[in-house]
Amino acid sequence: MDDVEALERLISARVARLATVRPDGRPHVVPLVFAVMNGSYGPVAYWAVDGKPKAGTTLQRITNLEANPTAELLVDGYEEDWSRLWWVRASVTAREVLDAAERAQALEVLVEKYPQYRTERPQGRVFRLGVTSVRGWSAAG
Repeated sequence: MDDVEALERLISARVARLATVRPDGRPHVVPLVFAVMNGSYGPVAYWAVDGKPKAGTTLQRITNLEANPTAELLVDGYEEDWSRLWWVRASVTAREVLDAAERAQALEVLVEKYPQYRTERPQGRVFRLGVTSVRGWSAAG
C-alpha cells in the first residue's frame, strides 16, 4: 500500500486506536473517533472530549499527551478472508487546540463526519494530531 492509499484509508476510517505513553513509560491505547483534514503543513487529525461516558474526569490519554505529545493512530480492516486484511499507522504530534477559530474548524469537521455530533456537539477539550508520517500494509499488496 502506498502512502496516498494509506492516507485515504486513514481519512475514511470511522474509529482509530490512539497509542500514547504514560508518564511511567507504560503504553496506553484507547479507541477514539476523529476527523482528518489537510492543514497548511500536511494532514491533521482532530478529536474532542465528548459527552460519551468516561471512566473519570481526567483522561489518561490527555495526561499522557501533555507529558509526551508523540503518539500513533492505528486504523485497520479485518475480514475473515485474510487476503483483504489491512492496517494504517500514522505517527502524530499532539497539542490542545486553544485558538477559537481552529477549535470551530475542528468541531465542524468532526460534526461533518459523525452525525451523532450534530445533536450533541462536543463541549470538552479539542486536540490536534499533526500527522508526521503514514504507513500502511495490506494483504493484497
